Amino acid sequence: MELQKEQLSHLEPAEKRQVLIEALSYIQDFSQKIVVIKYGGAAMVQEEFKVSFARDIVLLRSLGMLPVIVHGGGPEVTAAIKQYGLETNFIDGLRVTDLPSLKISEMVLSGTINKEIVTNINIQGGHGVGLSGKDGHLIRAKKLKHPGTDLGYVGEIEQINPELILTLLDKQYIPVISPIGMGTDGNTYNINADTVASHIGVALKAHKIIFLTDVLGIMKEDKLISEVNQKETLDLIEQGVISGGMVPKVKGMLFSLENGVGSAHIISGMDAHAVISELFTDKGTGTKIIS
Repeated sequence: MELQKEQLSHLEPAEKRQVLIEALSYIQDFSQKIVVIKYGGAAMVQEEFKVSFARDIVLLRSLGMLPVIVHGGGPEVTAAIKQYGLETNFIDGLRVTDLPSLKISEMVLSGTINKEIVTNINIQGGHGVGLSGKDGHLIRAKKLKHPGTDLGYVGEIEQINPELILTLLDKQYIPVISPIGMGTDGNTYNINADTVASHIGVALKAHKIIFLTDVLGIMKEDKLISEVNQKETLDLIEQGVISGGMVPKVKGMLFSLENGVGSAHIISGMDAHAVISELFTDKGTGTKIIS
């Protein structure tokens, strides 16, 4: 495989054997296991990383794993809203979404971005299928209530109905899901993609959940923390070591672990083939959070 040639070319024969033995043990353990991958950050924007990500996902499927992709697209949505002459306002990190902004968000997330990811996967030989949370009642949502402020059509998850995803996985497809849900009131809601990924991971009883970001992982004093447990992670949030945009991602990971997902990982999407390195090597490439 091309990936193996790229990653092993600089190693001595004995080192190559060790890496392959290491990887094979993981491949056997992960066969037919569901892995939910939250796809975001620069890896969604820069062409070289788009291609390497799609290649990795197809490789995972060919090795017997069952990848499920949940993607964001905040910067692309913001740019599109601006092109239409509208303003974007955020409150506590949440986008205020009126009806015109909602329509643009759904067009970009479930249309442009989703179909590009599917196309990249299919070009690499996979069988990607694009979904939004509205398809098959996948994500039932309700209006998110924020103290003192009406955020408009921003939603929170009431229920995940995973039957459609499971059907697609059974038929060898790779689901690619945009974070749009529908309420029992018939309204469409834009939902935080990190939250969607964590809830889908729980509903699918995923073996692992991986968050692809613009950072190496959880850092403390400029050093990468390769593995940490739930209690230690909460302490890092309280200490302010984990802050800003990392907090909702990490809280989503903790939610997944608390509800049955085996392990949660946060890695850099700007490290080509980071998904493969994290899954199939002992050292990994980012931060692994365990129970």
